[in-house]
Amino acid sequence: MKVLIVDDEKHVREGINLLGEWEQNGITEIFEACNGEEAIQLIQTLRPEIIFSDMKMPKMDGTQLLEWIKENQPTSKTIVVTGYDDYHYMRKAIHFGSSDYLLKPIDPEILNQTLEKVVKEWREEEAERNSKTTTYQLINEMKPVYRDRKLTQLLNSDNLKDELYEEFGFSKSQEYLVALVRLNRKAIEAFQGDRDLTYFTILNVINEILQKRECGIGFRYLAQKGEIVIVFWEQFAYIEELLEYIYKAIKKAIGVSCHIAIGTAIDKRNKLINSYQYAKQVLLNSNILDDEESKVYRQDVIQPLLLKNLFSYSSEIELAIQAGEIRAFDDLIGKIAKDYTEGHSLSWGQLLQLENEYLVISNHWFEHFQITRKISDRIEYRVDQFFNQNGTFQLQDYIDRTIREVSIFLRKIKRKTVQKSNNVIYEIEKYLEANFDRDVKLQEISDHFYISREYISRKFKQEFNVNISDYIVKIRIKRAKALLKNSELKIYEIANMVGYQDDKYFRKVFKKVEGVTPNEFREIHIIQK
Repeated sequence: MKVLIVDDEKHVREGINLLGEWEQNGITEIFEACNGEEAIQLIQTLRPEIIFSDMKMPKMDGTQLLEWIKENQPTSKTIVVTGYDDYHYMRKAIHFGSSDYLLKPIDPEILNQTLEKVVKEWREEEAERNSKTTTYQLINEMKPVYRDRKLTQLLNSDNLKDELYEEFGFSKSQEYLVALVRLNRKAIEAFQGDRDLTYFTILNVINEILQKRECGIGFRYLAQKGEIVIVFWEQFAYIEELLEYIYKAIKKAIGVSCHIAIGTAIDKRNKLINSYQYAKQVLLNSNILDDEESKVYRQDVIQPLLLKNLFSYSSEIELAIQAGEIRAFDDLIGKIAKDYTEGHSLSWGQLLQLENEYLVISNHWFEHFQITRKISDRIEYRVDQFFNQNGTFQLQDYIDRTIREVSIFLRKIKRKTVQKSNNVIYEIEKYLEANFDRDVKLQEISDHFYISREYISRKFKQEFNVNISDYIVKIRIKRAKALLKNSELKIYEIANMVGYQDDKYFRKVFKKVEGVTPNEFREIHIIQK
């Protein structure tokens, strides 16, 4: 599930982001917008299930945004967050179907109670929507599944019995050609995440066109998620023109662009997989930054895919992490983006490798700092969200997402480091308590805890407002006072017990700290008794 936080105040967006119990409620992705106009663009692209929105914002206020959501994205649940305790805003929020109304400053407990309730409502409504599958879909469900399974087998090995060809309308030919249609995340989101309904609809569009021309058949390729394969046995001279027509028909039917790649012609059915693999390579070679209206790709000669390697930046990434500031990453990410998109070109294959290497490097650093990772590792799922409705990759949005993830990571490192530092300092305090009666050197502490002497001195003084040597004196005098009160030990014996071999020096230190000598302290205590 996805959440969108809309507020013109950055600290409010960050506050909600940090306070929300997202993982417990099944929220995997969180996005932000600073006004209603920006929010609408994100909603059209991402279709978030839950939307937090301020009411008073520049460009387009919360009232206008809620009205737009009600008309254009009615399945989303909205939660109004505002600093204005005004009945007018509350009435508007209720009128446009907002699930709840929260006031700033936000109470974490109330925020998470509201989130839990709204997520539950969305799931119940989604279950009801999914249950309303039409009778037509149920009746026709088995035949497409059977067709897809058999033709997937055919693509991988020519084992389709002759009597089945007629059943599928698959014509025997002297020549065949495979085209590949890739379904991205947005196509499936257009059907509220119903993958089967997405395939069913798109294949209906494809096969209706192909059947009229008696030139091929389309099916869901079950060996690879997110792919439809079209096998042509006629109309080879018009393949590109026909696929352009299919491309536009799919886009018109679902409102989303699906990239199509054309394979090479083959002369035997058992070579269909060769044509498919050629089409797959064409798809991987396609320039995703291309803003041409059509996303049908063809290559007469396959060019070798020269892939850049993100691991070559490992040392620079490590230096930026050590700096601990997002500013250190700005120039580096800009440099990487420039290197990868030279000539305004970025292939689909290069993007997939880049994202895979980014996740590998991220996992390494998450494990290094022992931080729990919440980033999805589904590569195509992660990058699909950055293709617009026309199928063009939005590079800047992708860069912004990466910067957001790195920023969150750096914040977690800081919290972890502070927590770890504090824990170590208190462990050092316990060590001093246990060894106060001997001469504990700073180097001994450094060796024992694997921390530099300078850091220990600075952090200990910062935490306890006293240096280590004075802290040891404090412990010794406290122990000496207890012995003076509750024993008849001689002063030199007590001095030895608390770490002073010279009782004269002990008397001097005691008087400096307490203002009286050890004997005077004991006499005062006896009189008080």
